[in-house]
Amino acid sequence: MANVTLGGTPVNTSGSLPKIGIQAPDFKLTATDLSTKSLSDYSGQNIVLNVFPSVDTGTCAQSVRTFNKEAGSLENTKVLCVSKDLPFAMARFCGAEGLDNVESLTDYKTGAFGKAYGLDFTDGAFETLLSRCIIVINSEGTVVHTEQVQEIADEPNYKAALDALQ
Repeated sequence: MANVTLGGTPVNTSGSLPKIGIQAPDFKLTATDLSTKSLSDYSGQNIVLNVFPSVDTGTCAQSVRTFNKEAGSLENTKVLCVSKDLPFAMARFCGAEGLDNVESLTDYKTGAFGKAYGLDFTDGAFETLLSRCIIVINSEGTVVHTEQVQEIADEPNYKAALDALQ
């Protein structure tokens, strides 16, 4: 269980992020076209999981914009933006913003991703939503970088995540 804060108030997650060096847990998430995506769909590619509570908040939206800007220059890398938002909200946001270098996925159906990765909130105002995290998985499926942002309103360390791909 991780202890993070939301507006300075302590909140907890269901577990801990995957350890660096392990094989990333599989997942099934819903894309904006309502198809199901799993880790194997990205086999052989580097993956940046940009996980956040909701694209309808300022910091979450900024993280999608920032990774969209950076993703265009990343070779053999997919940036997957993951929340529990409905796929329609994610498609609307990315469409309105012209964001096409990232892929939006949602854990709204089962919540299994949040549980497998240990990052869904178990209490507080965002209970059941996903904690702001970055998880970088290399082309062999190994976790090479993780960050769980201590204060949910803060942005992640984009540079550290992208440097992990080097």
